[in-house]
Formats: sequence, structure tokens, C-alpha cells
Amino acid sequence: QVQLVESGGGSAQVGGSLKLPCAVSGYTVSRDCMGWFRQTPGKARERIARITSLGSLSYADSVKGRFIISKDNAKNTLYLQMNSLNTEDTAMYYCAADRGPCDGNWRWGQGTQVTVSS
Repeated sequence: QVQLVESGGGSAQVGGSLKLPCAVSGYTVSRDCMGWFRQTPGKARERIARITSLGSLSYADSVKGRFIISKDNAKNTLYLQMNSLNTEDTAMYYCAADRGPCDGNWRWGQGTQVTVSS
């Protein structure tokens, strides 16, 4: 059964940090392409971070240098460490998986809300 379950969302202050775990089943983080997306009302879902099966990383310019994607193969869990948060990071955050190589066939979780306030 495929499940991607995000947690760790909530409220944070500007300049603060949050870490989002995503428990994965039905995919294998050590072999599949994994990513984090976010979406705000009225806007398209945006990919903000991606990690390939070989550990190659990529980030959207909007989060580069502040967010870190990582994975724990033993726990089959994906993480997003978010630092230096600002109000523009307020969004619904989604964990996503793409079987094998990264070719855009994403499957998303239900999402977790992050709200950053000053």
C-alpha cells in the first residue's frame, strides 16, 4: 500500500526553523526519486527540493541555502529541514515520490500546513 505521511507542520516565527518528516510506504527512499513540494491558495504546486536514489540534490531558488532535503534509508523516511523561515514560506507542504529515476510521475502525500508569522 502506497502511503506518504507528512508531519511536523505548524506555526513558526520569522527566522525560525521546522523539520518535516515524511513516513514512506510503498516506495523505497533508497531506490526512488523523492521530493518536497509546496502550494499556496490560487497558485500551482511548486517543487522545492528533490533527492535522487543516488543522493543528488536540487532546490528551488526560493529555498536554496535555507532548506535541506535528506532521507533515512533504514527508516524509509524523507525529511525537510527548513531554516531562516519567512512569511513567504507559508504553504501546504507535500512529500512526493517518483518510482525509480526522476521522470515527473509524482505521487503526493496529503500535506502538512506550515504557517510563518512575524
